[in-house]
Amino acid sequence: MQNRTMIQLPDKVSYIINTIMEAGYEAYAVGGCIRDSILGRTPDDWDITTSASPHQVKALFPRTIDTGIQHGTVTVMLDREGFEVTTYRIDGAYEDGRHPKEVTFTPELKEDLKRRDFTINAMAYNEKAGLVDIFEGVADLQKKVIRCVGDPRERFTEDALRMMRAVRFSAQLGYGIEDQTAKAIGELASNLALISAERIQTELIKLVTSPHPEALRTAYETGITKVILPEFDRCMETEQNNPHHCYCVGEHILRSMEEIRPDKTLRLAMLFHDIGKPRTLTEDEKGIYHFHGHPAVSEEMTRTILRRLKFDNETLDYVTKLVRYHDYDVIPKPANVRRAVLKTGELIFPLLLEVKEADLKAQSMYMRREKEEKLTAVGRVYQEILSQKQCVSLKTLAVTGTDLIKEAGMQPGREIGSMLQKLLDLVVEDPSLNERAILLKKAREIQ
Repeated sequence: MQNRTMIQLPDKVSYIINTIMEAGYEAYAVGGCIRDSILGRTPDDWDITTSASPHQVKALFPRTIDTGIQHGTVTVMLDREGFEVTTYRIDGAYEDGRHPKEVTFTPELKEDLKRRDFTINAMAYNEKAGLVDIFEGVADLQKKVIRCVGDPRERFTEDALRMMRAVRFSAQLGYGIEDQTAKAIGELASNLALISAERIQTELIKLVTSPHPEALRTAYETGITKVILPEFDRCMETEQNNPHHCYCVGEHILRSMEEIRPDKTLRLAMLFHDIGKPRTLTEDEKGIYHFHGHPAVSEEMTRTILRRLKFDNETLDYVTKLVRYHDYDVIPKPANVRRAVLKTGELIFPLLLEVKEADLKAQSMYMRREKEEKLTAVGRVYQEILSQKQCVSLKTLAVTGTDLIKEAGMQPGREIGSMLQKLLDLVVEDPSLNERAILLKKAREIQ
């Protein structure tokens, strides 16, 4: 199907398409860039598909990179900007649920579009032919539905990661998943075990940082999390039965993710902050559930999960610290807040306040006003500490280890670090002590 939908192609994309077409071949912008353009969004990148072979494309442009030439892809470089140009292809059999055994180039655009995952990603466009929408992607955009091209079982058997992509697109766009597509995910979700941790991680990040992180519920309902995040399934099946909560652990997690800004570290912290609750559940004589020690258990589980999913060390460090301290009680008094900043870390503490707020908003209304007032007070004290530039770390302490050696007569060694920590503890209690002369005097007295 073709129609006269107008899409404004970037000049460089137009130039590449027109250059290929003037040489006698077909060429279109294709995939996500067309979907985003129809939705009025700015595409992150522009992919081009063509009837020309990779070698024919290379002959038309002075600078190209063989990005994936065995699969038909070359990158055309224009002014240091790269554009992927891929020959129409038919994928061969998928033997591992990830990659086709071989690809066959084809002169037919329709054959190329047939192998794509979802109808909304299977549209092509050039300025001469207009929009090519064989599989009714525009209609699905209008219906706000994610639907596979052709038989969803075939698409998901070809590449199991497409099941996660379906949920991720649902989360990013706020769309539902078409019934047969959802049914096929439920039947084939176990195939996600074939997918590398790195690819799973990429999709999970896109899902949790989307406008609808609660779509992780769909991943649970279709059996995806049973494979990629079984710890979350236990949370969805664990009631809280406590006046502070009105949802099961999993629903509380989902709602807390909705309540925090779409930052990767913060959303992951909310996803994992209570992940250890099922392991720590106890019931008192009144039938009330308790989860004593769950922050420490959640921290250890989070570390294990993030390593399993091949997250980088910085993300692992930040997220585990936020999980560890999410339930840490901070009294809204200057000395207590300074100690909290010292304990959690200067970079972590402001993020922790956001985590605590989101956690609170996902709880019951029991004592809600008191909790909110306390957290607001902590934030206010913290801002005063910042505005007064009060010392909460060694880097802003008025003395250094060198000062202690030269001025206080201390010998180099481990004692220097211990003394600096003692002086920092004094300053955290009383900021007025953070002066070089005072601290050197204190150091001499403590020795």
